[in-house]
Order: sequence, then C-alpha cells, then structure tokens
Amino acid sequence: MSERVTMPALGESVTEGTVTRWLKSVGDSVEVDEPLLEVSTDKVDTEIPSPVAGTLQEILVEEDETVEVGADLAVIGDGDAPASSGSDEGGADDSADEEAESPAASEDAADTQEQQAEAEEEATAPSTAEDEPAKKPQAETASTDEGQKVQMPALGESVTEGTVTRWLKAEGDEVEVDEPLLEVSTDKVDTEIPSPVAGTLTSILVQEDETVEVGADLAVIGGSGGGSASAEEPQQEAPKEEAPKQEAPKEQPAQESASSEDTDDSAQKDESLPEDGEGGDVADQPAGQSAPSTGGESAATQQAPASGSSTSAPASGDSAPQDASKYVTPLVRKLAADNGIDLADVQGSGVGGRIRKEDVLEAARAKNAPAEQPSAPAAQAPAAQAPASSSTPPRGMESSVSPSKRGTREKMTRLRKVIAQRMVESLQVSAQLTTVVEVDMTKIARVRARTKADFERREGTKLSFLPFIALATAEALKQHPVVNSSVEGEEIVYHGSENLSIAVDTERGLLTPVVKNAGDLNVAGLARAIADVAERTRANKITPDDLSGGTFTITNTGSRGALFDTPILNQPQVAMLGTGAIVKRPIVVTDADGGETIAVRSMMYLALSYDHRVVDGADAARFLGTVKARLEEGSFEA
Repeated sequence: MSERVTMPALGESVTEGTVTRWLKSVGDSVEVDEPLLEVSTDKVDTEIPSPVAGTLQEILVEEDETVEVGADLAVIGDGDAPASSGSDEGGADDSADEEAESPAASEDAADTQEQQAEAEEEATAPSTAEDEPAKKPQAETASTDEGQKVQMPALGESVTEGTVTRWLKAEGDEVEVDEPLLEVSTDKVDTEIPSPVAGTLTSILVQEDETVEVGADLAVIGGSGGGSASAEEPQQEAPKEEAPKQEAPKEQPAQESASSEDTDDSAQKDESLPEDGEGGDVADQPAGQSAPSTGGESAATQQAPASGSSTSAPASGDSAPQDASKYVTPLVRKLAADNGIDLADVQGSGVGGRIRKEDVLEAARAKNAPAEQPSAPAAQAPAAQAPASSSTPPRGMESSVSPSKRGTREKMTRLRKVIAQRMVESLQVSAQLTTVVEVDMTKIARVRARTKADFERREGTKLSFLPFIALATAEALKQHPVVNSSVEGEEIVYHGSENLSIAVDTERGLLTPVVKNAGDLNVAGLARAIADVAERTRANKITPDDLSGGTFTITNTGSRGALFDTPILNQPQVAMLGTGAIVKRPIVVTDADGGETIAVRSMMYLALSYDHRVVDGADAARFLGTVKARLEEGSFEA
C-alpha cells in the first residue's frame, strides 16, 4: 500500500514552500520521522520528516520547485513496486505508453534513470514537452537556434528580481542537467540556480553583482552542436565519482557529537558570560581567519553538486572529486575560500554529512594551531604575547569578516540591505531610548555553581544565567503590562501572555525564536525551552511559527564580554532587554550589623531599550527595578 507525502503547513501565513533538497532518492528506505527533504519558505528553511516507514517509490516535486501547502511531494510504499500515480501527470485519458513515460520523466534527475528517461522523451517529444515546464518552473529556458537560454526563475511569490552573486561555471565549461550553474541573491534568500539542460556554457549574459528581473536571460547553453543532446557524454563519467559519496555519512554521528562537545566545553570556560552559549545573541562560532590560499576558491567552487547528479565538471581544472553528500551553501564555500580550507578535507556535521559553517571554522582553527605553537618558545614570553593576541584572538572574539577584506570594497548583499532597511525603519517608526541598571548576581552565581552539575544530569541541558534572567523578566512583565505591549495604529495592545524572543546567532544571521508562554515556566522549563529553540535555530530546523508571536525580546550582548549595549527594538514590540557580561568587581555592601564594607561581587548591567511612544522613563525604571530586585534576592529553585 502506498502513502502520499504532502507539503505540511509551515506557519500561519505561509501558503507555499520550495523544495530545496531531497535527502532520499527513489528506491531508498525511510523510517518514520526520518528527514525526507528540505523545504524553504520566505521565513525559514526546515526539514520535512517522513510520516510513514517504507520505500520511497516516487518523487513528485523536483528540487527548486514551489508548491502550495497540501500538494503531493512523494509516494512512499511498503514494497518495491513502482508507484502508479505517474499517470496522473500525463492525464487519465492518455494511452498505456504515455502512462509508462510519466514516471520515467519525473525521475530524470536520478543518475540511474537519466539515459532511459531521455530516450523515452526523445521518442515521445509531443507528450513530454507539455509536462516539462511544470516539472522545472525554476529553470525556464528559451530555445533558440544558438542554444538554450537560461532565465532568472521565480524565487518566491513577492520576489520580482535577483542579483547574480557568483557564476559557478565559466564560458566553455560543460554542465549537466540540475548541476549548479550560478548563485543568486534576493531580499529573502540566497540560492543556487541549476542548469535546466546539459551542454556547453557558450555565453554568460549577466555578470556578477548585476540585478535583473525574473524571466530575464542569464546565459546560453549549447549551440549548433550543444544543448541537451550532449547530456549522454558527461553521464558516462558519473560512476567515477560515486566512491566518495559512501564515506561522509559513516562519520556523521561522531562528528556531530564532537561539534556539540566543543561548543559545550568552550561555553564553560568563561564564567563572566551571562549564559554559556545557550540562546544568546552570539553563539560560539569563532572564525579563525588566515590568508586564503590560491587554490581555496577553486576547491570551494566544486563542492556544490546537485543531489540528483553524481558528478560535475570542475570549474577551474582542479581534480578534487565531487561529493554529493557534502552539499554546502554559498556562505560556507565563501568562508572556506577566505580561510584557505579545502572542503574535500572537511567532514560535515549536518544532515547527510552537510558541511556547516562551524565545520569550516573548526578546520580553520585546526589549520592555524600547528603554525602558531612553535613560534611561542622562539622568543621571550612577554614579546611573544603581543603577536599571538593579534594573529590568534581569544576563542569567540574572532571577526566574522576575513582579514583578507582589508583594503577592498564590495557591494552589500541583499540580506544585508534588508537588515539595514529594517533597522532604520525601526528607529524611524518608534521613539527609542535605553535605561541601564546594575544588578548584583552573586547569589544566583552561587546557586548556579552549586546546582549546575546535578541540573545537567537531571534535565539534559546546561544551566546558564539566562533562564534566571528570563524568569525574572517574565514575572516583571506580568506586573508591568505596558512593557509587554505593542502599537497597532492608534491602539495599544496589552498581550495576555509573555512570549520571550531569544536572540540567536546563526549562519543566516541573527534570528529571534520565541519561547511561548514563558510566564508559565520555572527555571528548569525555561532552560529546556531556550536550549531547544536555540539548538533548532542553529541546526536550521526552526519553523515560522517558532519565529513569530514574540512580545518581548532578550538579547545577550554580554556573551562576548560587552558590559552593555543599546539594542534596537524588534518591531512591533515596545521593549528589549540586553544582558551584559557578569564580572567580579569590588562593591560597597552593607554587612549584617548595618555597617559598610567592600566585597567582591558578581555584577551585571541590564539595558532596557523601549519605545517612548508607549513606555515612559518611569515605567522603564520601575520594570528594571522589579527585575533587579528579583535577581538580587536569589531565591530560585534550579
């Protein structure tokens, strides 16, 4: 019996999604809740798990196709028999021959089926030609006497244009069907555009950093002797590249475990941080930088095979083998090139062996470490410290921009333009200012130090300072509802629940997943919830619903040692709390006898940015006073 997998509802306002990658191929066995494919919307990228166990018999929606919620994506059966739904696409009134053609046409991305599919398509050109635009709307072509023109695809419902950020192939290079051809950036997503046909890239019509509208011609593939007729030649080379594909998944669990342990260990090293890498606005993502090697760019370029193709032509003559399991994003490839890292030598810790940003940064640290250690004993200790601090910053303090950018100029990415626009809009929409108080966190520091080991064994997550701050904040929001409000037109909406947005740093940028109903949770519940949303956000498994509905934001500006900041409001919220670094300082305190003495205390600044249209300075001070008193009393059950 066969079961159809449909596009799930991915958020309250999300009506469609784009299939970005199939994690399974036709014929593979899948288990219940095993990741089956990746889907992208205008709000989030996420994985779709399999609802049943069985064999993937048919893929109905190809990569980069956009379908509505509820549309059929695939067919999973309990046997090896092919799905019989292929005739649906060809029409119920078609002949038996046409029914046999549709399944083959829908599987033309699979390496083992490509030649058979093309042979059938050539034999039945009239019927399959009608189906082709529906199968690959993202890779439209215009057939001419001089070859096939590749056009800018529709990249979203409201997206009307895109910017070519990078060509992955040069003129004269051979390309295969569905092989990544170029990278395009919009105000919502950065993505790769696959080639709709196989052949030779004869002409590039749009240069890098140029912006064109949807439907504009990007390139020409083929010519008098090129085009799709040449697809069979590169196809014969596919078996040569299959060997590496079997290696990456074997080491995936170990790599994931190692990556997780590294993050946890590094987070515990600095007791001055308000939270140990969980849910803060800056994750432990150090970017150990070095001058890029001359071969880094070409090596990085070759690590982007489409999942339906087992080989791709080298972009610059490099002989490194392709590994389809090591799918990498443009950001990761660029980061690897900047650091001189060969992605062929990096084991991915993501799903299916995908190489993530953290993997490249870890490889960069490992690469730089051996070269720096021998230089220390070569000079006197005081003299050796200065160059070490400049070339190797403390862990977590590295710049997110490579030193190789010094003295250069580059255009803003579309994403950076959107961020800039929204930050300026936030400042223009609301009257923002910041109030700061100083909090004695000594009692909480002692509670945490005394209970964190037992807490981790019991709850399965680390106990940072953030859950204590979140609990005190949620309780204060109940007492001061004006801080937990928003403005809609000429009305003030006082929210009935405390939904805390927690700033988390990711590869895509800063995201704010929401802990819903935080006012109903205790310290343990908040610790689990914050760790959960932070982990899913960094692993790209967060949903649009998890990113919406926040009523108040906490951003951990002290996770890299900053004492305080002036956060910009997350519209339409009217307040945001910034938590500074916890540092030990001599403070005048009152002893048990009422006298004054100097003691070493763990101190932290709390900075509250607020919208003066709704929140007055006295309101902000009262709210911060409530949070301060709750934290300093230190009566928490961890």
